[in-house]
This record gives sequence, C-alpha cells and structure tokens, in this order.
Amino acid sequence: MKTSADPVRDYLSAVEREASALPAERRQELVADLAEHIEVTRAERPDAAIGQILAELGDPRTIASTALAEAGTTSAAAPAWGSGAVPAQGRGKVHPLVPLLMLTVPYLFATVFPDATLFGFLSTVFRVVGAVLLCTSVRWSTVQKVVGVLLTAVLPTAAITVWEETTVAPAGDLPALVANLVTLAVLSGTALWLWLTRRA
Repeated sequence: MKTSADPVRDYLSAVEREASALPAERRQELVADLAEHIEVTRAERPDAAIGQILAELGDPRTIASTALAEAGTTSAAAPAWGSGAVPAQGRGKVHPLVPLLMLTVPYLFATVFPDATLFGFLSTVFRVVGAVLLCTSVRWSTVQKVVGVLLTAVLPTAAITVWEETTVAPAGDLPALVANLVTLAVLSGTALWLWLTRRA
C-alpha cells in the first residue's frame, strides 16, 4: 500500500483549492497548464528533484491569487506565477503563431530555392525548432500536438525523402510541382487548424 503522498498531486490540489473562487473552467485550465509544465520540466530535467521543480513554480497560494487578480481584469489572461516562477506558457511567452510559421514558411523557401543547400538546412532547423515549440506549448492538447507534428514535420519529411532518394516518384517538373502544392496545402491546412483550435 502506498503511504507516501504524491507531491505533484498535492501541489495541484492545493492550487485548485486556493483558486476555488475562479470559474470551474478557468480553474481546470490553470491546473492543467501547471500539470503540463511539470511534466515537460521533468522530461527536460530528469535529474531535478520534484520538490525543486514545484518550488520554482511558486507557492500555490501565490499562483492562485495571481490567477484570481488577473481573472478580475481579463478572464482570458494567462496566469503569471509568483516570483521565480516559470510560467507554463513560458515556452508560453512564445506567440502561438511562431511555431506554426516555423513549421510552414521554411518549406516554401526550400521549395522556391531547391538547389540552395543553405535554405534546405535552415528549413530543417526551423521546422525542428517549430515542432519543439509546438510540443512544449500549452496552447494545444497532446492529440493536437501529435497530429500537428505528424502533418507538418514527419509526413512532409518522409515524402521528400522518398521522392528524392527512390525511383518511386514520377519524373518531370509537373509531378514535382503537384507534389509541392499538395504538401504546401497540407502544411497550410494543418497550421490553420492548429491556429483555430488553440487555447486562449
């Protein structure tokens, strides 16, 4: 039988209790943002003690009072947690448009300048950074992140590799143009979907 308390659960329960004056939906969003931030931080820093991670977030009472104060001015505002805190939107200070642009625009440049090695390299770097920003953002659910990365990074990269490294692809400029247009449509459609379904 488990006798030791779960510090993360206790911490989140304390935040939820202290923020009980918030509307239920806003309170659940606050707790979900904190839980996701804790999960991401633990993945990034597996050697860090959970107590240290929770201490960096700040006191539950401070987090709750900040969220309550902001809810009084604008309900859509994201919580800015106490001093020394790393907001769940920390990666959340990055505007949600940034990862979407980083996942789509570089492909356009690489398509326009297919023979420029520098554009190809930068396109890859920007898309990897965009995928990381998307995955660490609190603006989207896990399912949205997985679908977004698959459709904007994994599938296009796989398609390009198959096209360039095998004999499966038909020869000629027209098939290549059609393939590029389809890829751009998928990237743009996915980015638009992610933009429209993001959390406020």
